[in-house]
Amino acid sequence: MSEVTTTDLYEVTMAMSYLREGMRADATFSLFVRDLPPGRGFLVAAGLEPALEYLTRFEVTADDVRVFAEALHRPTADLARLAGLRFEGEVRAVPEGRLVFAGEPLLEVTAPLPQAQLVETYLLGQLCHQTAVASKAARCVLAARGRPVVDFSLRRSHGPQAGFQTARLGGIVGFAGTSNVDAAVRLGLDASGTMAHSYIESFPSEADAFRAFARAHPGPVTLLVDTYDTDRGVSTAARVLADLRRGPGCAVRLDSGDLGELARRSRTQLDAAGLSSVRIIASGGLDEYAIDELVRSGAPIDVFAVGTRVGVAADAPYLDAAYKMVAYDGRPVMKLSPAKVTAPAAKQVYRRPGRPDVIALRDETPPPRSEPLLGTVMLNGRRTGPSDSLTAARRRFEADLEALPPGARRIRGPRPPAPTVSERLSRLTGEVRGHLLRDLGGPSTVRVTDGIPPGDP
Repeated sequence: MSEVTTTDLYEVTMAMSYLREGMRADATFSLFVRDLPPGRGFLVAAGLEPALEYLTRFEVTADDVRVFAEALHRPTADLARLAGLRFEGEVRAVPEGRLVFAGEPLLEVTAPLPQAQLVETYLLGQLCHQTAVASKAARCVLAARGRPVVDFSLRRSHGPQAGFQTARLGGIVGFAGTSNVDAAVRLGLDASGTMAHSYIESFPSEADAFRAFARAHPGPVTLLVDTYDTDRGVSTAARVLADLRRGPGCAVRLDSGDLGELARRSRTQLDAAGLSSVRIIASGGLDEYAIDELVRSGAPIDVFAVGTRVGVAADAPYLDAAYKMVAYDGRPVMKLSPAKVTAPAAKQVYRRPGRPDVIALRDETPPPRSEPLLGTVMLNGRRTGPSDSLTAARRRFEADLEALPPGARRIRGPRPPAPTVSERLSRLTGEVRGHLLRDLGGPSTVRVTDGIPPGDP
């Protein structure tokens, strides 16, 4: 049994039927987010790399067929046509780290219909979760305004795989490190960690704990100071660090209470002890909103450690995303369901400096001074180049963030840019809609622009 079985049952039942009917012509599916979640001025495209790894090794084995048959309570022979099916198609996608907006395809798959259908669930699962978390993490970086942010999410993420993904996504959007040892080593990130309250509690006193920890770690240390009383903890940490002459590079960590007020009092104590080089790290339920308030208040916090709220994208934990067929066997197709209308045909997104993006047909002439966002990353089931790097993704993110309009960068009440639709795409949408309505035998309340941004490039 392989990852192929990590799918919804209806993908299997549809693929079975396609094969039975001989429907193997190429289909194009577009993966996009209909609307940005409330409180988001942008999304960070993420999850492409693991999605491509999955497609590269996608093959329905005999064991997979047996699993499908068991789930369907059908004889294995009924699903024999699925055996040996591999992904042999093309993938065009927005590279990781780039900013995207409502209605813009993150990815388009063109492949024989059964193949393109079977990979839907996995692709949505990868891109939706990771784009949501990356976007939340990016807002933390914005809120910190140049102060380091580190990832402490592993223990509260939705499983180890999600924790690894969060560490990786933090690397894309500029986090300074992660507590996740596995991710740090495998991804080349800086590992970051301190101590737990249990460590302090296991010693006769805070001073004993701090001294023992410093003896075990000859370099800079970070001491957790709020196990009993934060003010006394800071005082004890200052005394131990001064006695051991361990100031530069060291830090104290605040994990509870009024972090802004405690940071101010801690800074005063540390400076009075001659430890102005000792940093203050804050953690405990932080996200972009809390970080923004602390920075705006002038709290002397040097590093923010984020965990639970970021690892699960707490305020916007899902995306209203879809993977919809837009063409089959050379014929543009679309969905007319109210509020869920899709635009037909393969597409491209063009980014223009200082102006809204344009969602256009794939083969359209680019608007002046524009760049295409979707590039071909797979052909004939094989990647067109080497795996992307976190460094490259981070550079793309930083460049796009720099060009983002101020209103979209806001932590509270952001105003996301609205892409426009090209005249050709808008016209084709109307033509396909009209043809469908004629076939259905009557008018409809569905408008051409339902579900897609207005067309005014």
